[in-house]
Amino acid sequence: MSKGPQKVRGTQDMIGVEAERFHQVVDAFDRVRRLYAFQHIEVPVFEATEVFARTLGESTDVVSKEMYTFEDRGGESLTLRPEFTAGICRAFISDGWQQHVPLKVATWGAAFRYERPQKGRFRQFHQLDAEIIGSAEPAADVELIAFAAHLLDELGLSGRVQLKLNTLGDPATREAWREALVAHFSKRESDLSEESRERLVKNPLRILDSKQHQDFPVVDSAPVIDDFLTAEAADFFGKVTTGLDAVGIEWTRDARLVRGLDYYRHTTFEYVTEELGAQSQVVGGGRYDGLIENMGGPPTPAVGWACGIERLAMLLDPPAASGIDIALVPMGAQAETEALRVAAQLRGAGLICDMAFRGNVKKRMQKASTSGARFAVLIGDDELATRQAAVKNLRTADQSTIAFDMLDAALLGLVEQDRHQAALEKIKADGGFAGRGPGPQS
Repeated sequence: MSKGPQKVRGTQDMIGVEAERFHQVVDAFDRVRRLYAFQHIEVPVFEATEVFARTLGESTDVVSKEMYTFEDRGGESLTLRPEFTAGICRAFISDGWQQHVPLKVATWGAAFRYERPQKGRFRQFHQLDAEIIGSAEPAADVELIAFAAHLLDELGLSGRVQLKLNTLGDPATREAWREALVAHFSKRESDLSEESRERLVKNPLRILDSKQHQDFPVVDSAPVIDDFLTAEAADFFGKVTTGLDAVGIEWTRDARLVRGLDYYRHTTFEYVTEELGAQSQVVGGGRYDGLIENMGGPPTPAVGWACGIERLAMLLDPPAASGIDIALVPMGAQAETEALRVAAQLRGAGLICDMAFRGNVKKRMQKASTSGARFAVLIGDDELATRQAAVKNLRTADQSTIAFDMLDAALLGLVEQDRHQAALEKIKADGGFAGRGPGPQS
């Protein structure tokens, strides 16, 4: 017997706790990006292939091995986005967004890479993305990192992640450092892994973040960028670190943290965790002042970060019980019609309502209790006759009657009281009020 169609390998279906965790991340992202005055934008899920080939570099694994590329009926080569920055920069150039600089934008959605599926890594995955385009000031880097720190704090993850920070310097710094690295690695080429020998030709800076143990001794003895920093580059990095200290964000210098492509400049950073095994990075970003010019646009400084929603969601505690405020429990056909009207009335007042579509009173009450609803509103023949509903607090079992035309106002008050009482009980159970530290990393 056929099992029917199955999901494609590397994709996922979500329901229940998994879906709730996913949207906890998205909802927190939307709240925080508003606090930082980032506009929400949308860009297409596919672009002309050259958009990604030019921005990610022809020699990278993403372009050479992982992109979902296809030819449409018009013969044009298109690619499903493997990340957001390239599409945002393309829009900046083609849609005339230069008039809005400095531009602070944020978005989220699906991205696609053909790679081996594993825990926290899918072929269709989802990213958060934030960018500041048109600002060359170190303060932009600080604000962008603060946005990420605030998001992680909002999700309760501050103490479980670590910010790693590095500088790639300005173009003069980077070129001098790159030449020294090539000379160093060329002398020790026979000691390098096969992967790093390939990178020596295509992308030598990437050898510094090699995960191959064979490469560690060679990398540890490599020249460090600090020996090549120009005065301007050193000043820029100093202002970034001073700014992070000023807003209370803890950071650790990681001289191995690099980006291989030439358009990356100055700040590069990651938030990492030890709780996801090999997939330690949860946020990654940096400054890419040369990218928009590389794509054919005007010279435009920019800095941004991206974050995998699935990885963040895996770190979250199970969500709280259902947020249902009111469960409607009708008894009889006439009561069902009235319950539909009452539900519309209560939803209009901003209360979250649900109602089982079938079952006797006992089964409906069981569903109401297990749904996590705060109150049940029971409507039967007696209630229809008196125009008063029976209202039961499902936490305390207290019951009262409320006139139909007063239900919305009365239940709004009762729900608010119940929420307050539940919050007090949780604080008491957690050991009382806890002080909050001064910064996102406290």
